[in-house]
Amino acid sequence: MSSSRRKTDTSIIDDVLKNPSSRRTFLKGASFAAAVTSAALAAGCVPGAEAASEETRLQWKEFFKKNYRLMTQEEKRQTVARLERLAKIRQDMDLQIGTEPPVAGVLYGYGFNISRCEGFMECVSACIKENNLDRKANTQYIRIFEMEPGKLDPATGNGQFFHEVPVEDKFYMGTQCFHCEKAPCTRACPTKATWKEPDGIVVVDYDWCIGCRYCQAACPYYGRRFNWGKPEVPKDEVNRKQHYLGNRLRPKGKMEKCTFCIQRTRKGRLPACVEACPTGARVFGNLLDPDSEIRYVLEHKKVFRMREELGTDPKFWYFID
Repeated sequence: MSSSRRKTDTSIIDDVLKNPSSRRTFLKGASFAAAVTSAALAAGCVPGAEAASEETRLQWKEFFKKNYRLMTQEEKRQTVARLERLAKIRQDMDLQIGTEPPVAGVLYGYGFNISRCEGFMECVSACIKENNLDRKANTQYIRIFEMEPGKLDPATGNGQFFHEVPVEDKFYMGTQCFHCEKAPCTRACPTKATWKEPDGIVVVDYDWCIGCRYCQAACPYYGRRFNWGKPEVPKDEVNRKQHYLGNRLRPKGKMEKCTFCIQRTRKGRLPACVEACPTGARVFGNLLDPDSEIRYVLEHKKVFRMREELGTDPKFWYFID
């Protein structure tokens, strides 16, 4: 094969890997011819493949990996190994990326006590740190609203208060992804990049998300966030204990959301927000366990769910003492 042909093959790889929207373009069919040639290059079928850098070869394999739900356990292991190696090459970071599956007999549920929350925002800070959220854009999965007595719709509250709390004659109400049993966001996704796991957690495969934001438009609870720019997290603040479907570092142009701290909860720990709450306003547990705290709340407290008339069946309840 001529040297000019080898240069063309290599340039195809470089163009695709450097183009942040390449997967979306590929899905439209515009890159199909280039993909066939370059896939052969990555597989070693074309002279010159051996000259590709380790980073390029790893990234190319990442580009052609399957949707997470279609991967075998071995393919998941290989994918995680590639991501950990890429992080070491690019940022000199040693990550621990897990693929823990749902635990049998578990369906997660969440309770928020509006009579206890005092608006301290410790939950928000803990979530940002745990889930590697973009510091530059101040991305937050959790929002706390300062509410007027008698109002129960956060849209009527103040979500940007900057004063000492709590305020007399006000109460506080938190929102995040509610992990609906009949989640409209999952039905809206054209690439099947988001779905509900057997334990009730609604997840996103960031590498299959094309950033169309249909899921964001479909969500009636404002639970989704979009990365308009490359997220920035200081290296010394990166949480290196991650889950593939959770708090791993996300690229630009992707949807993200609360995952009930999947990297923690599938290991038997509480979500970071629950653990950080200083007033005990947040309750989390297994809805299928009759002895769990969340079941006690549902059976003994006055509970309600936001916009229940929509039939989304959110697994997030508000309650009062």
